[in-house]
Formats: sequence, structure tokens, C-alpha cells
Amino acid sequence: MDTEPRIGGAPVLRIKSSFRILFLICIAALFVVSTSVLGQDTDPQEPDSNASRAAAVLDSMPHARRISQVAISPDGSRVAYIVDGKLTVTSASDVDFQHIVALENDLKLRDVAWSADSNRIVFIADLPGEAPAAEVWTADRDGNNAAKRANLKGYAQEPRFSPEGSRISILFIEGMPRVAGPLQPMTPLAGVINEKIYEQRIATIDLSTDHLAQVTPADMYVYEYDWTPDGRGWLVSAAQGAGDANWWTARLYLANAQNGQLREIYKPKLQIADPRISPDGKNVAFIEGLMSDEGSTGGDVYVVPIAGGVARNLTPGLKASPSAIAWTSADEILFAENVDGDSGFASVSIADGRVQTIWSGEEFAAPSGNAWSTVAGNRVITAIIRQSPSSPQEVWAGAIGKWKQLTRLNDEAKPAWGEARNVHWMDGNLRVQGWLMLPKDFDAKKKYPLIVNVHGGPSAACMAHWDEWAMGPESAMGYFALCPNPRGSYGQGEAFTQGNLKDFGGGDFRDIMAGVDALSREYPIDTHRIGIRGHSYGGYITMWAETQTQRFAAAVAGAGLSDWLSYYGLNDIDEWMIPFFGASIYEDPAVYNKSDPMHFVTAVKTPTLILVGDRDGEVPMEQSVEWWHALSTLHTPTKLVVYPNEGHVFIRPADSRDYSLRALEWFEQWFAKAQ
Repeated sequence: MDTEPRIGGAPVLRIKSSFRILFLICIAALFVVSTSVLGQDTDPQEPDSNASRAAAVLDSMPHARRISQVAISPDGSRVAYIVDGKLTVTSASDVDFQHIVALENDLKLRDVAWSADSNRIVFIADLPGEAPAAEVWTADRDGNNAAKRANLKGYAQEPRFSPEGSRISILFIEGMPRVAGPLQPMTPLAGVINEKIYEQRIATIDLSTDHLAQVTPADMYVYEYDWTPDGRGWLVSAAQGAGDANWWTARLYLANAQNGQLREIYKPKLQIADPRISPDGKNVAFIEGLMSDEGSTGGDVYVVPIAGGVARNLTPGLKASPSAIAWTSADEILFAENVDGDSGFASVSIADGRVQTIWSGEEFAAPSGNAWSTVAGNRVITAIIRQSPSSPQEVWAGAIGKWKQLTRLNDEAKPAWGEARNVHWMDGNLRVQGWLMLPKDFDAKKKYPLIVNVHGGPSAACMAHWDEWAMGPESAMGYFALCPNPRGSYGQGEAFTQGNLKDFGGGDFRDIMAGVDALSREYPIDTHRIGIRGHSYGGYITMWAETQTQRFAAAVAGAGLSDWLSYYGLNDIDEWMIPFFGASIYEDPAVYNKSDPMHFVTAVKTPTLILVGDRDGEVPMEQSVEWWHALSTLHTPTKLVVYPNEGHVFIRPADSRDYSLRALEWFEQWFAKAQ
């Protein structure tokens, strides 16, 4: 599945890519409550999870170590990366040097950043306990001489040195009772609602005294920021109100670093991400486009004078989706991009908008951290995390396309699944792309089932990831696995991403079904054994699909949206829907009703497994309960599994495994009946 398993909504905080994966690997134990109502055609004997073929396959998967961040020093000589909460500093060219930064009590470390002179690093150490608390530390360029700079009660992220190195800035939510962001388990409602709003502000730490001061206004939530080159302020994207809900209305401001006063620079038409100031301090670059989630970025590259004025789109008509940007000079911007399902890097001139492709490849090569590029000796140097369906994550650094591998954390992990192919098909005049994984030990003379995996978002995309939780196990089970990128996805340009405006369940669903048809003609797919699954937006499409067709032998809907009216009133992130539908459901119910699964639920005959966390704020549990109740009433085979204390993204590894196992067993059970 895609790394963006959501139907819309911004994490209040900038969550690292490893935290945005549906099947998140963290620490905890399994607590599962299973509620089931079986229709008359349902096999009353559930598969034995401890002995099933699916359990054996899932347990045989090679579980690779996950790299949550990599950051390169501005001089290009050092790379810092984080794995399993451990911070390592290594040479960018000589892997003989590696230093692991260790603190007392074995605290989990995250969010590392470099000083402008490349002599120091800053990072966060999370303290144990139910309520978030953290320490801010600095160390020298080799990871030695670590020093604690602050104790913070609340949630903190994105520490950065000021340009001259005398201060550290940090995004901080003082007193926040939980890890922030709508992906996390929500706090149950109690008492007077909205009486207390926790705002994320920029705080500074004076390194001469270690004094902490909150700077930006107490009524503004800051999502992203960048220091001005003179150190006198920050470029910020911010909005008033609760952080979970208002990222879609954020604007660009210039903030004074002494008094926090804000001056508005730009009010976007859509969503903005990754704002960066040019080295000469004159211009601001950012990505603007239709985005369903903060942290899942795509759109076009824009530039606007820091004094304010008209923003210019530097990449109109680009057949790709920029995802991150960095200035390489006052006149040129480097950007990472999703191009037709592949990863790429390109540059654009702010003078004439000329775009130059630098590199692209059939893999997922992603920058992360605060400083993912630097100019050293007139060369652009990057440190990235690379992975593909055949190779797990590793850290690489060097000139773009000429990276050197710095880590070998996963040398022992080998794929236990079949070949992955970047595939294309036509839906009318529209060319659609997706990723198809062949069954393990594929034999073209045999027929195999197919499982369609619909990514979250919808503004997201399937890319060439190492996949040990969804398509990999499906392939190992002997199935084809398809992850399509229908209209509304990234990878084909902004017009394609906006292709599902006011049309959820329309063109996007047709694109998916056209892919099923095209691939069934090209590959030996057993059309009687086709399943569909997805989480969040993927869960919505799964629910919608079974109202529109009887072609699927089984369905698995994770955190799906079943009823637009009740969803609008229950979720914590309702601002995401306005850009997609043009109005709230109260103002224009018709535009929602035409794509509302509940309005067509009587057509559903597909056996459906429904999975959800009971503290999901992005797509509340009640949406799954409604769907389960409707299918149960209509005697359609169904089962609902509710995971206590889980949010939109599962954080307990046992719950993640159980989620995957139940999905595999559900398909195995109903594919057997369809033969």
C-alpha cells in the first residue's frame, strides 16, 4: 500500500515518512476486539490465525529495518541518519567512520539537523511516559560531546540552528497531552469542547544560557518554517485554530524572530508545502497544489518575492509532481518529484522557468530531514533514502544519480515476493499508471487471483517501495497485486491530480476498473477471483466499488468513509473537503450525495472485512460501524474488527500484523469459494 493511507487530512505535525506508513513498526502489544455478524452464506468456521497459510506467509516476510531520517551537513562531508531511534553520524564519502550517538537511559532520538558551519548537530530525545515530553540536545560534527539544552513538556519537532549558530529554533506545542496530529489516536471527547486549543509555535533556545522562549503568536499554529539568511526571522506557513483541521487554510508569513510579529506574504488558492527562502533572502519558493494531507506533497513549484506580491508558477504543465524543494543558488531551485510512478530530481530556473531533468529511476529515492541538499565545490550533493521492491531502505549520498551507498543495514533482507512492474493502461483518452506485482514463482501458463490495492490520499501515489506488509505478502500468497494511480493521484502533473474534483467515485473508479480489464487481458488473471482493498481514501473506494459492481469476490475496507453526511459531522479534519468539493455538505449536499456509498448500499453483495482503530480522528470508527451495520442488515457477509487505542495509522506492531493477517485470510477464504 501507499505511504499515505488516508482519505485526507493533515497531521498537525510534520510526521516523518516512517510514521506515515499504514503498517507502522513501533513498540507495544496487541489488544484486539473483534465484533462479527456473519451472513447466511458465510463460513461459520474462521481460519485459524495460528496455523493458516496466510500466517505462515506473513511470518516469512523479510522485515527490513526502517530509516526514519537522513540529513547531510552543509559542507557535504557528514551524514546523520536515524534508525530505530538511534542516531548515527558518518562520513559522506568514507564509510569507515561511523559514530552512534548514545544518551543515558537509551532514549529514542529523532529530528536531527546541522548547523550552517557543519560543526554541530541538534536533535530531539523523547522521554518515556504517556504525555509527550522531550529533551533538546546538541553534539559536535562527529557526534561527540553531547549536551542537553532544554527540557520540554509537550510535543516538539524540527529543531534548527540559526544561521549564525547562537540559537536553536523548534516547533513546540506546550502541554500537549498526546502526540500531535490526526494520524495519532485521538483523545476521547469530554467536558467543554474546543475550550483548549493547543497551538504549535516557534520557540528559541539561546545557546549561551539555554533559555527557552516562545516567540510566534499564541493564536497561530505554525506548520513549517525556514530561517531568513540574516537570522532576523522566519518564513512560516501558519493558520489560526486547531492544527489538525486548518492546514488547508495556511498562508505564508514572515515572522520576526524577536517579537514573533507576523507579516503576510501570500494567501494561496490551494495548499502550500515546503516553503524555502532563497540564499540572497529576496524570494520564497514553495509547492502549491491540491493536497489531501499535510506531509503528502505534490503540485507545482512557485516563487514569490519575500516582500509579497504576485506568485509565479515556475512549472505549469509539468507532467510530474514535485514533492520537496531546495535552493541551489539565488536563481535555481532543485526539486524531487514523482514522475509517472518513478522517483526523479529536476531543477528549475526562476528567471525563465526552464526545467532540467537531472535523474529518474524505477525506485523510491526520497530526501528527508531539513537539509537534504548542499552545494560543495560547485557540486550539488544530496543524502537520500533509496529503496525499491527488490531492495530495502539504505542511506546513499553524493551527486544526484551518482550516490554512494553509506549503510548496509538490510543486506540480509531479500524479497520473498515476485517481480514488480510499472504498468500503464488507457481509460478512454486518459493514460493511467500503476504498479503490478507478479505472483511469486510466476508461471504464465497458470491463472492467478488479483488483489487491487487502492492507495490513500487521494492526493498521493503508489511508488516503488519495499513492501513487506501488503503487496509483498499478496504476491507470496500466489496473487497478482495491483496498486493503481488513478486520476487524483500524483505523478502526472497538477491537472491530473485535480481530475477528481467534485467527482469522487467517478473517473477515479473508472480508471481503476479500466486497469483491471486491461491487465486481465495481458496477464493470466482469474477474473472470478479478484479482490479489492484499501485504507482511508482506499477504504472509501473499496466501499464505493462494491456498490457499483459485483466483480469482486472479496473486499477489505480499512478506515473507510461510508456516509458523507455523518462523516462531515464527526471527523476532526473537515477543512480538507472544501478544496475537493467546493463547499461543505450542508451548503451543497448534492455534490457529496452522488458519490456517497451509503446511498447505494443495497447493491452490495461482496463479502467485506472492515478494519478500524477506535480512536481514529481522520475517518472515525463510526463510519466503519455504519457500513458493517448496513451490510449485516442486508445479510451481506461481513466482519468488523475494531482495534482499541489505535488511530488512523496503527502504531502497535502486533496490531499491524493482525490487520495484514486478517486481510490475507479474508481473501484466501473467499477466493476458495469463488473457484
